[in-house]
Amino acid sequence: QVQLVESGGGLVQAGGSLKLSCVYSGFRKEPHGIGWFRQAPGKRREGVAYVAKEDDYKEYIDSVKGRFTISRDKSKNTVYLQMNNLTPGDAAVYYCTTAAHPPRLYGKSWPEHWQGAVWGQGTQVTVSS
Repeated sequence: QVQLVESGGGLVQAGGSLKLSCVYSGFRKEPHGIGWFRQAPGKRREGVAYVAKEDDYKEYIDSVKGRFTISRDKSKNTVYLQMNNLTPGDAAVYYCTTAAHPPRLYGKSWPEHWQGAVWGQGTQVTVSS
């Protein structure tokens, strides 16, 4: 049974940091990519970052570049999202998801084309001002 389990969310003050973890299990093959998406109340879900199977290639949306870092520890089947200098605009439920197709095919428009094969249950990130 394939599964993604996120953890690490919480309440932090603006300017603070959090590190999210996503443990993936049950996959017969390494997923094409693993990404983090987020959804705030009343807003559409948006892609934040992903790491591709090939050479651990990474992409970020512009609003988090320089503040967020995605990484992967293949020995632990875990993908991390280090979030620094958080703002209230980053508050959302963060989801981990696997890519059904190689996300590098879509370049910078990867969030619009991402087809999530599997999704985690989400972890809440709250940022107080």
